[in-house]
Amino acid sequence: MPASFFDDVNHYFDAASRHTDVGPDVLNQIRACNAVYRLRFPVRQDDGEIVVIEGYRAEHSHHRLPTKGGIRYALDVSQTEVMALAALMTYKCAVVDVPFGGAKGGVCVDPRAESASFLERVTRRYTSELIRKRFIGPDVDVPAPDVGTSEREMGWIYDTYKVYGPDTLNALACVTGKATSVHGVAGRREATGLGAVIALEHFLAEAEDVTPLGLETGLAGKRIIVPGLGKVGLHAALAAIDRDAIIVGVSVSDGALYDEGGLDVEAVIRHRSETGSLRGFADARFLADPDGILEEPCDVLIPSALEHQIRADNARRLQAKVIVEAANGPVDPEADAILREAGIVVLPDIYANAGGVVVSYFEWIKNLSHVSFERMTRRYQQIANNRLLNVLTRLTGKTLPPEDAAVLLQAPNEIDFVRTALENTMAISYEKIREPWKKKSLPDLRTSAYRMAIESVANAYALDGIFP
Repeated sequence: MPASFFDDVNHYFDAASRHTDVGPDVLNQIRACNAVYRLRFPVRQDDGEIVVIEGYRAEHSHHRLPTKGGIRYALDVSQTEVMALAALMTYKCAVVDVPFGGAKGGVCVDPRAESASFLERVTRRYTSELIRKRFIGPDVDVPAPDVGTSEREMGWIYDTYKVYGPDTLNALACVTGKATSVHGVAGRREATGLGAVIALEHFLAEAEDVTPLGLETGLAGKRIIVPGLGKVGLHAALAAIDRDAIIVGVSVSDGALYDEGGLDVEAVIRHRSETGSLRGFADARFLADPDGILEEPCDVLIPSALEHQIRADNARRLQAKVIVEAANGPVDPEADAILREAGIVVLPDIYANAGGVVVSYFEWIKNLSHVSFERMTRRYQQIANNRLLNVLTRLTGKTLPPEDAAVLLQAPNEIDFVRTALENTMAISYEKIREPWKKKSLPDLRTSAYRMAIESVANAYALDGIFP
């Protein structure tokens, strides 16, 4: 039987565990998926026919509560997949130091082929089933968007929980990734893609690490391919462009584009929206096989779609020097070994993909505190800045140009707080995984990140007194 995605995650876990002092009994507990709920429920289609829908919710680790993880809608959702994704969430949360255990959910439905009304019925029924079994709640298990879901589905989950859930005071905190009009947090939509680019920036800042790859430090001028121009990939591409990188290739499910001179990503998105395809986009080479984009020349690959995009059968043909895992599990273990042997550096998903859960943490805090981040400080900061400007004017006898004064007087809003906190979190976490990678001569950043996650979870168990 071929290895499952969950087997792949455990392969990386086992490899890293050999570099820790954590005992085998604790390792076995950390490695195990604590609870999996498989459910089937009837839903009425638009034509009145009843269909039975299959869904899952996995809670990998209860060392911290609530558990946290997205819900994906796709026909190929399986129990082993949600277990693997839940495990990744446990390790991801540990690496970026947010106080959640890992969880993940999935529903076997194709969101592109179903009406909004049918998807709403599916979402509300799935949520009610989770409520019945206590697999959702602000202090129990907090879902978020994933592949095939969005702010819309999260709004339906919140509304269903508010009506039927046991905790109405904190009902907003039962789910994250909501629209800002439903008390979501500004910056959540782009957080995963932006976090991946921030991770890349930190790697590229170290001359010791990038010079052996034949690269210069900094993101400016780097040629980047983004396989999977969806919710994560689009924001990763735009964030990279903002930092003066060049996007030379992108892909979607039905094709890819490559242009060594650089693509106008926003124009690509408009073209696909208008035509339904990447085919026919001017001044770029179209590839009918989207996986072909992986093998084109570039400095950096940012795979941003589903797992196992990079495998043993294509890993040797990759021309990138750095791979940033903006998706969950895009590189399988066989390919990972091939890439390491070839000297290609991989920024692992349990770090590079963590921007979404970091900002979801901020949303959860906001919902529990019932106040936005800037409400208590924004006006005060504006007054303080104005006083500072007046003091500068008196001391220097000069008046700042209006555009400079406007910048100084501008107080931070919610998205400023969120982005700054995300940058800070990613920076601190990178230093924590880079240092042992270098000082302890660990094989790669993935091993270092898993090692950090294992020790963090083991310490949490010890503090809780679970293992005396």
